[in-house]
Amino acid sequence: MEELRRSYSRLCKESGAEPQEGVLQQLHELPRGRLDLATQSLTVDTCRALGKLLQKEALLTQLVLSDCMLSEEGATLLLQGLCTNTTVRFLDLKGNNLRAAGAEALGKLLRQSKSIQSLTLEWNNLGTWEDAFATFCRALASNGSLQQLDLRNNQISHKGAEELALALKSNASLQQLDLRWNNIGLLGGRALVNCLPSNRTLWRLELAGNSVPGDILRAVEQAMDHNQDRQTTFRENQARAHVLSKEMRHLREEKSKQFLDLMETIDKQREEMARSSRASAARVGQLQEALNERHSIINALKAKLQMAEATLALSEQKAQDLGELLATAEQEQRSLVQRQAKEHRLEQQVGRHGSGRGCMVAGAGGILAPSHPQEAAERESKLLRDLSAANEKNLLLQSQVDELERKVKSLQEQLFLTRQELTNTSAELKMRAVQAEERLDLEKKRSRQSLEDSEQLRFKEVEHMTRHLEESEKAMQERVQRLEAARLSLEEELSRVKAVALNERGQAEEELIKAKNQVRLEEQRLAHLEEKLRLLAQARDEAQSTCLQQKQTVADAQARASQLGQQVEGLRRRLKELQQELSNKDQERVAEVTRVRVELQEQNGRLQAELTAQEALKEKAAALERQLKVMASDHREALLDRESENACLREKLRLKEAEITRIRDEEAQRASFLQNAVLAYVQGSPLRALSPQK
Repeated sequence: MEELRRSYSRLCKESGAEPQEGVLQQLHELPRGRLDLATQSLTVDTCRALGKLLQKEALLTQLVLSDCMLSEEGATLLLQGLCTNTTVRFLDLKGNNLRAAGAEALGKLLRQSKSIQSLTLEWNNLGTWEDAFATFCRALASNGSLQQLDLRNNQISHKGAEELALALKSNASLQQLDLRWNNIGLLGGRALVNCLPSNRTLWRLELAGNSVPGDILRAVEQAMDHNQDRQTTFRENQARAHVLSKEMRHLREEKSKQFLDLMETIDKQREEMARSSRASAARVGQLQEALNERHSIINALKAKLQMAEATLALSEQKAQDLGELLATAEQEQRSLVQRQAKEHRLEQQVGRHGSGRGCMVAGAGGILAPSHPQEAAERESKLLRDLSAANEKNLLLQSQVDELERKVKSLQEQLFLTRQELTNTSAELKMRAVQAEERLDLEKKRSRQSLEDSEQLRFKEVEHMTRHLEESEKAMQERVQRLEAARLSLEEELSRVKAVALNERGQAEEELIKAKNQVRLEEQRLAHLEEKLRLLAQARDEAQSTCLQQKQTVADAQARASQLGQQVEGLRRRLKELQQELSNKDQERVAEVTRVRVELQEQNGRLQAELTAQEALKEKAAALERQLKVMASDHREALLDRESENACLREKLRLKEAEITRIRDEEAQRASFLQNAVLAYVQGSPLRALSPQK
């Protein structure tokens, strides 16, 4: 607040004037944004400084300048400063004798200001200057923020009232207007009454002390009651709309929560399916790796077996060759033994006969025995050497045969072990294959169970959405029934209004006003119902979008399941069957949604028919209103005729009263003349001289 005082003092010093103490004291106190300068006698310099101060001041909300004896220039400066102010809500200019310049400045203020809501102009002379007051009224017509206007004791004539009536036809914010103690009269009252049907915001109009007839005051009161009822209805509708908006926000929040929960559930299912698919893929990969390892081991064992068989075949071939060599060696050995035996026998025969010479013929080999004993000894030693060499060779071959037999036995044992290991490996592989098939079946069951769970969840969601749509449809049917009942009651009320209109005109006006209120209420209810229908359609579209998202989710799940089914053929066939079932269910759901949409369209058609019926009722009400206007105009003409007759009668009565007064005066004059004559006669009679003096 100290800053305001300094600013005011600085502005006064800049203009070369001294700041007023009363203004400084009020700026120092300034309770809750209220500047009260009532009865301060503000000078022009102070008004100039305050106008500059109010241009940028954002703390003041109420400004009281009543009975400040403002001059035209000072009021203009203050109001110019308020034109750019955006915080002042209440302005009091009571008792400042504002005239033409003040009215024009007030008009400029009303055209530019968007913040002033209450304006008090009591005890001024705005209505004396008709052109300036017309400017003020035109500015009031374009103002959109002023709600309360006090124009008491402003010398407003019937022309000023006509300008105010024109302003009230265009103004849509003014709620209270006080015109007491002016000179509005009959014509001004009629102008104000004629403008009230086009104004729906003004609910208080004070016209006391303006010489306005009672019927016009009653018409103003009826119009004000009607506008007040409309304002009450409007506030109630706003409260209902606020409650409905809260409910809609709550429903949207619940829908969003449900949608988020559904998306979380779908994400969890996707994660679980992804984990299960990854786990199954890892298990299948592990099994595939184990199978590949077993295949590689089997291939290595087969290669070893083939090498062992080839080695065994070579060994058998070598053993066969060695056997053949052994057989030939044994045969040669036997032939040598036979030859040696033959030679030994020949030598014995030669030595027995004592012959010193002779020859010896070889049997099978054609070998000639030497005749000399030395040759025989050499031959025998040679044969013995050959025999020993043959025996050694035979032993060597025998050892080789034994070694080959041992190798063959070891290879046969190794082959047996290899075959046994192969049998064991094949059995283990079969067992692992059975286990892998069991695990694969288990994974199939798990995936099938997860798909069934997701299908059940989707079915539950679809069932929930259908149930919600059915409930909303039932609610809409109930609302339509209530609307039909209201329409019937409205028709009954309208018939009663018609009957009453034929009987009494005043009651017909009141009933017509009530019927109009009810029709407007029904229009508003219909608007609310249309809004609710639109919201339900939006909810249905959201449900459809949710279903489409669920479709997309199911399609993604099917795609992933199909990817998993590429690895497992049986699971893919099952997934195809599930996809077919899901498409059938989707078709059924689409058919159900189309059926519901057709039913909603039928309901919309019925509502349109009801709207046309309501429009017909409106037309009937308008016809009744036109009839009432004609009757009212006739009534006004009759009243004017009666008033003219009354004026003529009053004139005749006044003439009669004047004539009676004249006759009375003449009679009084005659009586006085007679009295004077009697007195003169009495005074001049002889009895006068005899009567004693008083």
